[in-house]
Amino acid sequence: MNRLLLLSSLVFLTWSCQQNNGNTNRVIFAGEIVNPTSENVILFRGEEALDTALLDDDNRFSFSLDSVTEGLHHFVHRPESQYVYLENGDSLQIRLNTSDFDESLVYSGQGEEVNNFILEMYLSREEEQSLIQSLYYLEPGDFQVKIDSLRTSKLELFDQIQTEFDISPKASDLARAFVEYSSNISMEAYPFYHRRRSGEGEIHDLPMTFYDYRKNINYNNHDFTYLRPYYNFMKYHIGNLAYNHCKQNCPKDMNKEGRHLHSNQHKLYLIDSLFTQKELRDNLFRSVAIDYLLRHDNEENTIEFIDSFKKYSENNAHDEEIYTLYQSILKMQPAKDLPNFTVYSFDDEAVEISDIKPRETVVYYFWSGSQAGHFKNLMKRVAELKTEYPNYHFIGLNMKTDKANWKNMVKSYKLDPSEQYWTEDYDETVNTLIVYNPNKAIIVKDGKIVDAFSHMFRSF
Repeated sequence: MNRLLLLSSLVFLTWSCQQNNGNTNRVIFAGEIVNPTSENVILFRGEEALDTALLDDDNRFSFSLDSVTEGLHHFVHRPESQYVYLENGDSLQIRLNTSDFDESLVYSGQGEEVNNFILEMYLSREEEQSLIQSLYYLEPGDFQVKIDSLRTSKLELFDQIQTEFDISPKASDLARAFVEYSSNISMEAYPFYHRRRSGEGEIHDLPMTFYDYRKNINYNNHDFTYLRPYYNFMKYHIGNLAYNHCKQNCPKDMNKEGRHLHSNQHKLYLIDSLFTQKELRDNLFRSVAIDYLLRHDNEENTIEFIDSFKKYSENNAHDEEIYTLYQSILKMQPAKDLPNFTVYSFDDEAVEISDIKPRETVVYYFWSGSQAGHFKNLMKRVAELKTEYPNYHFIGLNMKTDKANWKNMVKSYKLDPSEQYWTEDYDETVNTLIVYNPNKAIIVKDGKIVDAFSHMFRSF
């Protein structure tokens, strides 16, 4: 196997040298995808698609670029994606199996060292989550020691790699940032998770040195904008700062709905104060807006939040998405009519969702054929609710499933066809009915919305 891999690498390197044609800046990024799930691979720099490569008959692809903006990129083979760090002159090859996308991915060739390290850190972060969750019960000093130990072991590994391979300063900074900001996320999250784990009523007092790493935060590093640990850290950090500022300076007797609005207005202010790099600002403003809107505050507060958003975030790159969601949420407020939306009956009849009125109170729930575990749990829950609420009518709306497969599932699981409907366009369903939570339910009485953001397992 090793000899075959070596031979494959030699063939690839020989081919890539021929492709360079004397251009030392040319970048080759190629590979093989086992069990492909789409017909192409798309290479991105941030949100910009640089190029698309079709898979050939052997499920191989290849990009050849005259030059690149050195730094973090990502490639997409739908529905999956992963990082790739590219510098001018790189000749990089990957191989992966979509049945185990991240775990099977291997980089080889010029540029492999930093890419394999970032991938290893990405995977280790996922594996560490259960360990870190188990540490949140510790006292602050003990927790800090544990996180620092994990951080140090990873940085020592990278130091060893740097002694053996020639890694550019820019690539080195990115690899170290991946480790540092991943660890710092845990530190920012600690006070809140510890309070939950310990059952303490207040946030625990922290040692003076607990947040020492904050002295080195760079709020406007363009190279890290799309580095997930950096971005996620900033979200936790802003939430932490907003909470503590409000705790010290804001009224204590605010009601729950008012606190939700107030806290998110704090976050908008902090993003405006701390960040100047537009892409990162826009993405963070978007994160706060989407999170706030999907928590479905009352209409008055929602309008006030959007006014604050407009004040702080002018010409946001995500304006269209945010304002579309905002308008959709306003249409789903209590006492309003359900929006016009076409679904299909088991007999292929097009039906307006508002015309499904078998009883005074209707509960719409959502399921997908691709989520077998969720489907079975949901059907069990529906059966329970039918017994508890015999006067309610429960209507299933299927999403993201081929119509033939949907019908087969309705038959196989002996569901009542008159209670099941199929939605044709997934994106339209999500955006019109605001289906971001798989356990969402919409409760309607006499054709008017009672609660468009109910939860099948918590609201009844």
